[in-house]
Amino acid sequence: MLHPARGGRPDVGHLPHRPRVAIIGGGIAGLSAAACLAERGADVRLLEREHYLGGRVGGWQTELVDGHLATMNRGFHAFFRQYYNLRNLLRRADPELAGLVGMSDYPLVHSAGYRDTFAGLPRTPPLNALAFVARSPTFTWRDVTRLRTRAALPLAHVSVPGTYEQLDHLDAASFLDRIGFPKAAQHLAFEVFSRSFFADPGELSAAELVTMFHIYFLGSNEGLLFDVAADCFPRSLWHPLQCYLHRQGVHIHTGTTVESMGPGRHRRFSVQLAHPQSGREALDVDAAVLATDLAGLRTLLQNSPQLGDSAWRRRIAGLRSAPPFLVSRLWLDRPVRHERPGFLGTSGYGPLDNVSVLERYERSASEWARRRAGSVIELHSYALAGSPTVDELRPRVLAELHRVYPETARATIVDERHELRADCPLFPPDGFRERPGVATPDANLVLAGDFVRVDLPVALMERAATAGMCAANELLAGWDTRGHALWSVPDQGRFAALRKLEPTR
Repeated sequence: MLHPARGGRPDVGHLPHRPRVAIIGGGIAGLSAAACLAERGADVRLLEREHYLGGRVGGWQTELVDGHLATMNRGFHAFFRQYYNLRNLLRRADPELAGLVGMSDYPLVHSAGYRDTFAGLPRTPPLNALAFVARSPTFTWRDVTRLRTRAALPLAHVSVPGTYEQLDHLDAASFLDRIGFPKAAQHLAFEVFSRSFFADPGELSAAELVTMFHIYFLGSNEGLLFDVAADCFPRSLWHPLQCYLHRQGVHIHTGTTVESMGPGRHRRFSVQLAHPQSGREALDVDAAVLATDLAGLRTLLQNSPQLGDSAWRRRIAGLRSAPPFLVSRLWLDRPVRHERPGFLGTSGYGPLDNVSVLERYERSASEWARRRAGSVIELHSYALAGSPTVDELRPRVLAELHRVYPETARATIVDERHELRADCPLFPPDGFRERPGVATPDANLVLAGDFVRVDLPVALMERAATAGMCAANELLAGWDTRGHALWSVPDQGRFAALRKLEPTR
């Protein structure tokens, strides 16, 4: 579905002076905003705290004990074909999307023996759902007849933001119980979806879950198979995009911390920067895009008391982070069996939520595996309870890996890296109404990120890219400059005849 751009002048050349914009954060949202603003002629300064771009999809170099230079990151990311705005961002530097490679399957397994796959399904709704039910061992025609049809109608008829108004008060687990969704299928499908938001189904808004079902299954023809980066994230994605942004005139400053913002002397804001080598400096800008993670945003606002108003600042303070998650990457001295898929979703295996075999798709991992006759394995553990530690989790996760892929129990770990983080946004019940949007109380200050409210059916990385575009469009509108068109899956369910049957809240 095309969401046309707002009209206006073709670029900012009609303004008395060229507007300078600080984009604080070099993740997907910040990169998206930078591209959209630079293409309309703005003077863009992209400021990133880390020494790499990509944010939570970034990567950095690490030296293994065998002397090999490998790239580590925060874990596997699926580039679904429904991520139209993100993929259009990447196409600016890679028109053929050669930096991505398709995954042929996405199997889901439960420790009780259930297994489902999304390979070979038709792409057109509702044929995809019917074909899935026809061959699924966990969601059968008998289960379909047991669904509480009227309660389940929101799955087939999504509207944004209407679905949030209808279902955001419920958690995902309660909604699934309400509609009579079978437990085995919950584990193998919806739980996997909800935990991709780094949240247990009991902590995730039912509206988010239903919207995801619409995005990935009943609302689009793209299917549930996805692409992954063909090599490490910097090489496949961000280095090419960085070159594109340089050609557009974007000034990119990595390893740069934004300490605070306040009124500027000659422009709207003065941005206080800190560099490890060169020390502190001030940058005056006409506008700013806050595209940091939640922790970075809160720190910036604490140090910048003049930004926004009290109500807006309270909304930011009220945002919650998801529970911790662990990404473990293992370099093994022997290969896993050749039939193991590149990505496997798991349920019922303790803290282990999925297993990736990186040499199946990542070029640098394939080179290491070939040279050492080994494997590079990545393990994810989402929605961890309490305050876990790597030392506590490591033996438990390894034990579950050995259950899933028994041959790994005989392998020696050549080297390993672990990333235990807790910096992803949580989308809890009753959170949508207070979620901040792109606009702020100051017309020259906008928000971007995957935690920002965007009234379109988008999620995860696509929400970040879309929010970045929306942030750029908001500033461009204030300068009477043409914005950028957005794409999404349809913003309503495809089965309009079901609307009259839906129960009210």
